[in-house]
Amino acid sequence: MPDSTVEEKPAIGQRDQWRERIAEHASSGLTIKQFCKDRGVAEHLFYAWRKRLRETEPVRFALVDRAGHALEWNLELTLLTGERLRIGAGVDAATFRTVLEALRA
Repeated sequence: MPDSTVEEKPAIGQRDQWRERIAEHASSGLTIKQFCKDRGVAEHLFYAWRKRLRETEPVRFALVDRAGHALEWNLELTLLTGERLRIGAGVDAATFRTVLEALRA
């Protein structure tokens, strides 16, 4: 009888799975509690993985909070770690290119 092999997709690693889950939460608009409940995920694991991923991955930009100022943006990028980068309508094109290059690195 000839040997037959079944080629399977490699399983997504736990780290990648949590990156995806955290990014999904960031764009869901749900609280962490509701997000975890809806997906049957233990809330403490969500927090533990989010912390672990933040500690091991380099920060590529700094979040700036301009409290008290209404900011408008045309584009929002959500990274796999959950951070959001909001790009305003009047952003300088050269600055925007520099940020994109830094994110690709």
